[in-house]
Amino acid sequence: MIKPPANIFKALMHPARLSILELLRDGEQCVCHLEAILGCRQAYISQHLMVLREAGLVEDRRDGARIFYRVIKPELFDLIGTASRMSGVETPPLSQSKVKDCLCPKCNSQSELDADKGKEL
Repeated sequence: MIKPPANIFKALMHPARLSILELLRDGEQCVCHLEAILGCRQAYISQHLMVLREAGLVEDRRDGARIFYRVIKPELFDLIGTASRMSGVETPPLSQSKVKDCLCPKCNSQSELDADKGKEL
């Protein structure tokens, strides 16, 4: 169900939610991955994800104990980009260097690939 535009703008009003959406730009992410990159507690991130979900912008999927989120309205990124250009402030990409601290399957498989590359050298 599409929500009224005011609900969408309200959901976008918090910098933490914009950061979460920026991370989801690259596709589905688990909550622990968002925690590792943003350096925030799980409860804090979950509260913001709930707002985004209630606004109809993201949806979640469970896989065992992990919850993954993805953007369901990709045109949202056009809206955020337009708002950034209007403000004259370009948001730098979030560094994913903190991913080392993440225990999710996505990061562990990447860590295994990096370790395998190191063995080949």
